[in-house]
Amino acid sequence: MSKLEKPVVIGITGGSGSGKTTIAHKIVDQMQENEHVLIMTQDSYYKDNTGIPMDIRQNINYDHPDAFDVPLLEEQIGCLLKHQPIEMPVYDFKEHTRSKKTIHTEPVDIIILEGILVLASKEIRDLMDIKVYVDTDDDIRFIRRLERDIKERGRSIDSVIEQYLDTVKPMYHQFIEPTKRYADIIIPEGGENDVAIDMLTTKVHSVLSQNAK
Repeated sequence: MSKLEKPVVIGITGGSGSGKTTIAHKIVDQMQENEHVLIMTQDSYYKDNTGIPMDIRQNINYDHPDAFDVPLLEEQIGCLLKHQPIEMPVYDFKEHTRSKKTIHTEPVDIIILEGILVLASKEIRDLMDIKVYVDTDDDIRFIRRLERDIKERGRSIDSVIEQYLDTVKPMYHQFIEPTKRYADIIIPEGGENDVAIDMLTTKVHSVLSQNAK
């Protein structure tokens, strides 16, 4: 159970492969043992495509804001802020739909929400105490995405390249990069920027002390 009046919510966004997950885990590593942290990934909140034919699922634009179940994400963060447990969804990237499994999640002190469009929705932004944008070069992000999708998501090289050119890159410039203006902190070069991560961690501790009962 969280010891805070209100848990701290940190939003971390940036293009696919920018280093969002690395930064989230580095923040966790710098937290103290008695500070309970949850990393929530926006990817878990893709809409449930069960019942939609596979050929259509494979062609959904997963880098568009409409691909996400924002009401469910807002509802579940709201529950955690009220110190209520949630059943977090699990997304099956090979089947392109939501798994029947869920992850039982208890309230925590710090919620880190990371994803490509976590700052795109005002409803989600308004729940955050700290908003972070990770600004990483396009070429580096593409290489990281290529490696990840092949190793972790069972994709072919051709399918990753085609998706990147057709939707990932255009959607980044249309929807993701513009959310930089909502960020409190912009971190260049992703998870390699230790100075920025140290400053961010210091800010997290400052907000924690303000929210302590």
